[in-house]
Amino acid sequence: MRKKEIASVSIYPPIGIARVGNSDDYFYASDIPGVAPHPKGGFKDDEGRVKKQVARFRIYAFDKRGNVIKELTDKEAKIKWRVHVANIKSAWYQFNNALDLPGASIPAAYRNVKVTGETRDELVIDPGSVSISGTNTSGSKYDLDKGEFYGTNVKLGHLETDKEGRLLFFGGNGDAASYDNLPATTFANNDGFHDDTCDGVIRATVSVGGEIFEATPANVAVTPPNFGPGLFGVVTMNDVVQDLFIREMKYPDIAAKGVEFWRDIYPILERMTDTQWVNSGFFMLFGKNSPSDFTDPDLLKILSNPSKKTQPERKRVFDWFRNPESNDYEPTKVPPFYGDGFGEYQNIALVDLPITITQYARLKKWKDGKFKATKPVAQKPFVKMTPAEQINALNQAPMEECLGGPFHPGIELTWPMRENIMWKEPYRLKVVKEGESTRLDFGPLLSPAIALGPNGPLSKSGPGSLTRWLGVPWQTDEASCLSGYDTSTYLPLPSFWAARVPNQVLSEDSYARMEDPKVNIAQRLKHFDYRQDWLRDFGSDYQKKINLMISEWHELGIITRIDEKTPHNIKGFLPDEVWKETGRHFTDGDPTIEQVIYAEKKEISSFKAAARHVLKAKIGGPKRSRSRRTFDRGER
Repeated sequence: MRKKEIASVSIYPPIGIARVGNSDDYFYASDIPGVAPHPKGGFKDDEGRVKKQVARFRIYAFDKRGNVIKELTDKEAKIKWRVHVANIKSAWYQFNNALDLPGASIPAAYRNVKVTGETRDELVIDPGSVSISGTNTSGSKYDLDKGEFYGTNVKLGHLETDKEGRLLFFGGNGDAASYDNLPATTFANNDGFHDDTCDGVIRATVSVGGEIFEATPANVAVTPPNFGPGLFGVVTMNDVVQDLFIREMKYPDIAAKGVEFWRDIYPILERMTDTQWVNSGFFMLFGKNSPSDFTDPDLLKILSNPSKKTQPERKRVFDWFRNPESNDYEPTKVPPFYGDGFGEYQNIALVDLPITITQYARLKKWKDGKFKATKPVAQKPFVKMTPAEQINALNQAPMEECLGGPFHPGIELTWPMRENIMWKEPYRLKVVKEGESTRLDFGPLLSPAIALGPNGPLSKSGPGSLTRWLGVPWQTDEASCLSGYDTSTYLPLPSFWAARVPNQVLSEDSYARMEDPKVNIAQRLKHFDYRQDWLRDFGSDYQKKINLMISEWHELGIITRIDEKTPHNIKGFLPDEVWKETGRHFTDGDPTIEQVIYAEKKEISSFKAAARHVLKAKIGGPKRSRSRRTFDRGER
């Protein structure tokens, strides 16, 4: 490569997502949007420990016109990486609700408000900047372990490089603790606690062809585990940020030249059906054998046909969705998730989650028949993509695996991501100068005006900036935000974050009975219909549950896609593709065969029949009563 070809270099992905795990084994985060990692041997190691998801960063070279040339590796460049991350959750402000809700945000006071003055520095876990270079580099000198919480070292992960000189970011072990040894009491603001999630800025100096370039920086965020790998939110963070980029930052809309069913519409519908594996309400409404199974070939033939003959069916489905620009309270519409305002408000639009304005506009064109019925396109492997296709994939893939709501506060990243002030350009954040810490003091109360102001906390991202808005520790929020219960349809809905924090699941025992070809199809269907609470081993007492989550989160099952098709699937009554609970280590609480049969006969069959009777009686679509807000999930 001639020196004159390169005008600049940049780090990709612009925001990488690593995930905590208590195993030394790991797998790489996906480089392709909508394609989940599939590590050999599953998501837990041989000892039942959760594998880490590793964020991998690359360097790409650009010409004077801003066109990408290629990825630079150690073969033609010398790369020195510099990483500065931190965990500042405990020194930040409490979470009440998202501070960008129009007219509905609640100002926040400090977490650990009784800790004052310089003592608040004890609440900041900051290991400082760590540098690494070369190939296949590893070792304790690259550990992110110099930060302390009240004098106790907290390791936030470590760095390595691969054989090409790319940066590998390994997160922490998923640990959390209280310095005063008091139990957790609430979902997001537990004073005295810390965890080992983190985020920060990735920088690199690149020497190529005798010239030295400073790479455009990137960010990394270390988040909780993904307990539903391969399942995606109906609204992803990629949907959220892309909606912002298209409407406010002149980002090219891929659907501007025409909506395509399989690219733009089907993912929205499919992901509602796929949520059947982590929430039994979605199973009743959109799952296998339901009236609205959006993966059913016969239904897809209708929905993918733009003719006038199929327009009534498209309109029927479109009318189920709430309009994101409406201020009306519409609890009977979909998707059936809680919204950003749930918990503080009632009977207003913010209580429920809408799809984005961009998604809704595409659905409207689909409803009107203004779309292309193209065939599904096979996913191209990353190594066969052009450099331009690769950086486009690396922009979107990390955001696609993160949920796009509800932000109360959220799992991976949260509401600041939808604010224009955060972004230098689409997919790349504004960052602080190298060596700068993240500002923590904006006065005794953080108001929406301060948070969204030109010099507020969103104006630049530094070490700890992204994860500080989330719950501390992460485990208590996940154990609190599950699903409600709609007494009008007997469905466990709405849900919070089912694709990442499951609600009800297909157990390994139920799956084994379902797939047994020696059992008649009626009995196999009963086993398929039987779903169990994912957190069943932690009991129903809220305080006990959230504290057990802190200590035993790694024992929970991970809802994993099974590669083998269901054997002897008579007349297609059973699904060919299944996600089941795997790696659960709580064995004492498993029901006996007699208990399962009793539950199936006395509860499950009548439960499902009643739910489907309700569905069929209500204009063919999912509906819920306005009095559905029965909720018994502790703080939530």
